Amino acid sequence: MPLQPLMHAVVAAVCAAAVVPARAGEVLDRIQQRGKIVIAHREASVPFSYLDGNGRPIGYAIELCHKLADAIAEKLKLRHLAIDYLLVTSATRIASVAEGRADLACDSTTNNAERRRKVAFTVPHYITGARYVVRATSPIQQLVDFEGKTLLSTTGTTPLKALQQANRERLLRIRIGEVDDHVRGVEAVENGTADGFAMDEVLLYGLIATRPDPSKLKVVGKYLTIEPLGIMYSRDDAELKRIVDDEMKRLIRSREAYAIHDRWFTQPIPPSGRNLNLPMNYLLRDFWKYPTDRVPD
Repeated sequence: MPLQPLMHAVVAAVCAAAVVPARAGEVLDRIQQRGKIVIAHREASVPFSYLDGNGRPIGYAIELCHKLADAIAEKLKLRHLAIDYLLVTSATRIASVAEGRADLACDSTTNNAERRRKVAFTVPHYITGARYVVRATSPIQQLVDFEGKTLLSTTGTTPLKALQQANRERLLRIRIGEVDDHVRGVEAVENGTADGFAMDEVLLYGLIATRPDPSKLKVVGKYLTIEPLGIMYSRDDAELKRIVDDEMKRLIRSREAYAIHDRWFTQPIPPSGRNLNLPMNYLLRDFWKYPTDRVPD
């Protein structure tokens, strides 16, 4: 073919490709074929993702995920999209998405480089940091005060890794232990088998609010980490990413996300009706001025 007609053909092909709508990827195909979406949730990550008195998944992240599911249904032109729930733990939540058992993971997972090799995250719905819960009568105030004492964290979490690193680098000689669930860690502090439990600050306040006597516990210490928390989904479906990112940005810019946040952090929440009294912190407020899925590592 002569050069000029060949160039015209190449340009025409490129232009044609540019106007073809993005094709649904593997996850969207699966959702469309089944007519349902699977949401991974937690048992006791108050107020993000937990069970109400009837065993139903509820929480701040769950409500946001319902909004994302509605956006997915609209994009796929599904009149009805059923929701199935999959209970996960800190140790199983990432694999549930990476292996395709869940389409969205709606809890309090930190977005970091290591995890982005396996899954993708949408715009952070919360930014927090790891601190410590101790008994109200404890003299402990900072990480160094745990020297020679027992400090727990949950398996598979970034606070646990940060604790282990700080303990090695600063030669603190803390006895670091692991529990399989946040509630187990708080219970160990209450019954005296541990001196403290390290986890994201907001989760600690949520856990304390659900205890029989919250006055017996307190949160102490400076932030050990800064944690941008995000909803997880497959890293192999670009169209799914576009839908959920666009919807999160719409919720933030329309301020619907602010109302959802306040409903779970500044108002009484089920099942006990306790109020966490945690207004939006400056970290999240500033981040939402220019919402993006990109976070510092």
